[in-house]
Amino acid sequence: MNQSLLARRRFVQSTFATTVLGTLAIPKMTFAADTSGNGTNRGKVLKSVKWGMVGTGGTVLEKFKVQKSLGYDGIELTSPGGPKINDAVAASKETGMPVHGVVDSVHWRKRLSSPDEATRNAGREALATAIKDAHAYGGSSVLLVPGRVGGKDETHDHVWERSIAEIRKVLPLASRLGVHVLIENVWNGFCEQPEQLRDYIDAINSPWVGVYFDIGNHQKFAPSEKWVQVLGRRIVKLDVKDWGKKAGFCKLGDGDVNWPAVRRALAEIRFTGWCTAEVRGGDRERLAEIAGRMDKCLSL
Repeated sequence: MNQSLLARRRFVQSTFATTVLGTLAIPKMTFAADTSGNGTNRGKVLKSVKWGMVGTGGTVLEKFKVQKSLGYDGIELTSPGGPKINDAVAASKETGMPVHGVVDSVHWRKRLSSPDEATRNAGREALATAIKDAHAYGGSSVLLVPGRVGGKDETHDHVWERSIAEIRKVLPLASRLGVHVLIENVWNGFCEQPEQLRDYIDAINSPWVGVYFDIGNHQKFAPSEKWVQVLGRRIVKLDVKDWGKKAGFCKLGDGDVNWPAVRRALAEIRFTGWCTAEVRGGDRERLAEIAGRMDKCLSL
């Protein structure tokens, strides 16, 4: 690796970590590597679900109350098209349970990597809307899938170049509102090795862009703990699911993810912040089961 690239990576890591820690305002903590699952990460790693998983409760407030009663620390909404801002803010205030961020709801259909310029423009506008909504809800991030490898008109290089160009256009807005754009690793043919995703984030070279690391998504390609070790402090938030060669996507703890090794890796990078389940949701009983499995797998 040439010295200029190494120096830039160190600068990005240092600047990014400082900005994120300042934004989240997390108190100083100890980071002992835990292998027991006995609650040592409680208070350091915060538990959440996706809005679409909540299959019980009629109103926005009722859904918030259900999650609060089950021990969740917060919730993640969607945008564009999520709950009305006034309703969500009121529910958050009444329950004391924050909205920590939003998922870009159109990033698959209006891809920033599309060969069609109009589609890329629409995707960028939707991302800008999601950033504004995240800020209005009181959140700190937008989860973004940057594109999909899909043939000769949408190659890996295309996804890399086009998505970076579009993301950079919204960074002034993101920085002004204090909202991070966080890239999720999914089965989209893009950055299927941790070193690739690391270099993609470094190429954007902004403290407002990081990784929304999905623990289960890329277990297929490399052990989840290796991803954590390589991505390091670029990881700002976690999606939580499990996957196994025989089981496929399955209940937390039933797949091939080595959860004690993941906890050790997270401790090594001094991770604190939000982890959000991204599994099949349902009624109160199902949501309670998810909470219990998250507690065991991540020692919450």
